[in-house]
Amino acid sequence: MKGKFLKSIPLKLYLILAAIVLLSFFSNDFGLVDIQKTAIILAAGIDKTGETFTLTAQIAVPKGSDRTTGGTSSVEIETEGETVSDCVSLLFAETGWVPKLVFCNLIVLGEEAVHEDVIAYLNYFLRNDYMPDSCLLAVCEGKAGKLISSASAIDDASSLAIEKLFSDAAEKSGRVMICTMKDFAIGYYGVSKSGYLPFLRMKEQSENESAGAESNSSNGSEPRETEPQMIYCAEETALFYEGKMVGLLSPEETLAFALVEGNVFNGTINAKDGEVPVTLTVVKDKGNCKLDFENGSPVCTLSVKATLRLCCRGVTAAIGDIATDRITPEIQQSAEEVLNNSVRSLWEKAQNCGSDVFFLKRKLYRSSLKKYGEWKENFFEGLTVRVEVQTVSVK
Repeated sequence: MKGKFLKSIPLKLYLILAAIVLLSFFSNDFGLVDIQKTAIILAAGIDKTGETFTLTAQIAVPKGSDRTTGGTSSVEIETEGETVSDCVSLLFAETGWVPKLVFCNLIVLGEEAVHEDVIAYLNYFLRNDYMPDSCLLAVCEGKAGKLISSASAIDDASSLAIEKLFSDAAEKSGRVMICTMKDFAIGYYGVSKSGYLPFLRMKEQSENESAGAESNSSNGSEPRETEPQMIYCAEETALFYEGKMVGLLSPEETLAFALVEGNVFNGTINAKDGEVPVTLTVVKDKGNCKLDFENGSPVCTLSVKATLRLCCRGVTAAIGDIATDRITPEIQQSAEEVLNNSVRSLWEKAQNCGSDVFFLKRKLYRSSLKKYGEWKENFFEGLTVRVEVQTVSVK
C-alpha cells in the first residue's frame, strides 16, 4: 500500500520538495552568529559605585594566522547600568557585538563591591544557561575594571595570565585556594552561608624585568608601550559570610587551609634549623577536617599529616648535606610549630569573622538533622577545636 502511494506521487512534486529542502538548508545559519558580530567575553570585572553597576568585559580579538601575528589579543569595554544584565545589554547596544559568555572563564569582583552581598553581582551569570559552572571567581585589590584592563607582562590578555595562577599545579602547591562560581553558590545558599575566593593583587614590572620579558617573548606579540606591564599574585584568600567579604587570610594561613583540605603536593614550607632558614617541600599531604560529638558537644579536629623533604638551606651547605634530602628532628619540630601556628591562626581568623570556611554546619546538617536542629543557633559557641600536626621525613 505504501509503495503504491509513493509511485502515485508525480515527479514534479518530488522536485518541488527537493527544492524546498535545499533552500531551507542553504539559507539557514543554524543558530550560529557571524564572528565579526560576536563579542566573545574572556573575563568580566564587576564594580559598583552607589547604585550603579560597572561591567568591564574583556573581549577576544583574533590577531592573525601567521607566526608573527598569531595569538589572542583583547579589547576591554566598560558599561554602566542598574543591573549586571543591563550592563551586558548596553554592551550590545553600544558596540553592535552580540555578547557570548560560553568562553568566559573568569569573573573578578572589585574590593569595594564585596562589602555587600555579591550574589547581586553574580545572579545574572548563575541564571545564564551558556555560562560555564566552572567559571573561576576572584576578588581583587582596588577596581576590578582596572585589573581586567591592565597589560600583562606574562600573556597577551590579563585574564589568560590570571588563569595561570589558578591552574591545577598552582592549587596543589598550596599557594592559592581556587573557587568556581558553582562552588561559591553552593556555599552561599547552603546552611553554612559561607565561602572563600582568592584575593588578587597586581604590581608593575620593573623596566629591566619588562625588557627581559619582551625579549624572551615567543609569541611575537607587540607589547603595549604606553601601559606598564603587570604581574599578578593570588596567595591571599578572602573569607565570605552571607555573600559579604568578612576576612582575609595571609599566604601562610592560605597554605595551612590547603594542607587541612589535603590538596597540597609539591608545596613549600619555611622553617628553621637553629638560626638557619630552610625550605621544605611537601611530598605528601593527608589533611582532614573532622566533626564529632563528645559528651553531647561538637568537637572539630583540624589535622595535617605531611611528608617533607629538605629542599634548600639559606646558607652554604657541605657536599654531604646537599646529597641528602632528609630532615633532622630539629627541622621537623620547627616545621610542626610553623604549621600549628598557621592552622590555629587560620581558625581564629575564620571564627572571629563568622565565616564557616570548613563548612562544619553543612557536615552536621548532612550527618544528623536532629543534632543540627539542636546546635544550629549556637554551634560555634559550643564547639571545641583541636589542631593536630604531624610531619615525617622522606625515607
